Amino acid sequence: MLDQRACGILLHPTSLPGPGGIGSLGADARRFVDLLQAMGMRYWQVLPLSPPACGNSPYSAFSAFAGNPLLIDLEQLIAAGDLPPSVDQANVPEDRVDFGAVIEQKGRLLRQAAVTFLQQPTTERLQEFHRFCTETPWLQDYTLFMALKQRYGGAVWNRWPSEAACPKPEIRQRLLAENRDEIAVQSYLQWQLFRQWQGLRQYANQRGVAVIGDIPIFVGYDSADVWSRRELFLLDEQGAPQVVAGVPPDYFSATGQLWGNPLYDWQRMEQDGYCWWADRFRCLFEQFDLVRVDHFRGFEAAWHIPAHAETAVQGAWVKGPAERLFDALQQQLGTLPIIAEDLGVITPEVLALRDRYGFPGMKILQFGFDAELDNRDQPHNHVRHGVVYTGTHDNDTSNGWYAARSGAERDAMHAYLGTLPGNGADDLIRAALMSVAATAIIPLQDILGLGSEARMNIPGTPFNNWEWRFCWEMLPTDLAATVRGRLKRYERLCQEDV
Repeated sequence: MLDQRACGILLHPTSLPGPGGIGSLGADARRFVDLLQAMGMRYWQVLPLSPPACGNSPYSAFSAFAGNPLLIDLEQLIAAGDLPPSVDQANVPEDRVDFGAVIEQKGRLLRQAAVTFLQQPTTERLQEFHRFCTETPWLQDYTLFMALKQRYGGAVWNRWPSEAACPKPEIRQRLLAENRDEIAVQSYLQWQLFRQWQGLRQYANQRGVAVIGDIPIFVGYDSADVWSRRELFLLDEQGAPQVVAGVPPDYFSATGQLWGNPLYDWQRMEQDGYCWWADRFRCLFEQFDLVRVDHFRGFEAAWHIPAHAETAVQGAWVKGPAERLFDALQQQLGTLPIIAEDLGVITPEVLALRDRYGFPGMKILQFGFDAELDNRDQPHNHVRHGVVYTGTHDNDTSNGWYAARSGAERDAMHAYLGTLPGNGADDLIRAALMSVAATAIIPLQDILGLGSEARMNIPGTPFNNWEWRFCWEMLPTDLAATVRGRLKRYERLCQEDV
């Protein structure tokens, strides 16, 4: 799919406009798809749709399989009769996502919709719901986990009573029965989320827009995955991590990044042919046209940090499964539509693993013009089989980045690009569109020329991230025509429009 010159926009659904304090999968999402089509874009890239846990990050989630119920469009629930038409969605801020307020208000409305639906007599919708529950293999673990988390006041699972933290089969059956009502509510939310997502994705595909998803390599400790499959992770006998994930000191942090995720017991996973990973990728391939694999290098070697370390400085690279995993995935799933996030400390072994399977890698233009980094991300080092970004969700916006550069760095960038000082984002967008890389992805913030106030995430900081939203009034009336003209100039118009 990534073999023809094309372009896409990076925007997480939470950043969409609309009522309720957070973007959803409703009318504004479809309007955004229409905008992509009008621009001539081929791709919409999103962040993980996972239910966020610590810090509201989609990369630290309660499940590697489940979706975020906060993305559910309430208007569709109203149309289906699960909520009354008079429901009030106006009591939360609209300019940024206030997760606390959204969780409280929207969570209450979602629960109200679930109860209303579950009390109805047998209907075709109820039958569809039961099929979803029966045919979704990860659902029971996740819904029981969330029910128990609510039962025990939101505590991390290793602080639950021992019979719930590590239930034996007979205890598990009792817990399922005791929490049946809450499990049904949680199941309804996942059913609605995924049926709405598939409807939105179909809408996009019909308009020539493919959707790129994102899979975090690691999962959160406080997740249904670790709770239900402890044997797959490097935990001690009490269920505590022996080592945790992160990266050594890098561009973003002098002390490295201490993510805190548990690490995998790859030897144990290999014993059953990496079935958990096959299930995970299969689930993602059913949701997206392509999937960006975050921290791809972790499959070749991961940074293991002692569990009680205060920073990521004290760690060691430990070899991962590499080709053994991807050979197994190819055998079980066939072609793997993957983009490899090959950023950071990259070794020849990582590049060889990426190239062995023909996965396109990534280039970040901001990195190419930073004096602290080498120039491997500058356009003359790009390759056709790759994806070029002005920046990602972890970078500042391009105008924010440009404003923070030294005079010497700006001069060097303009000398390289042959441009005059002024609009950093516009220069990087032009460089991305000119790149030999077949695929260019541009954050919407850069398309709109926004500054650091629109940054999505600052790595290593636990608060005030993932909150940015745009509004339709930010878009110039001639935006679609202007972007479309630029894509045509650089032969990146969606093929359906040429």
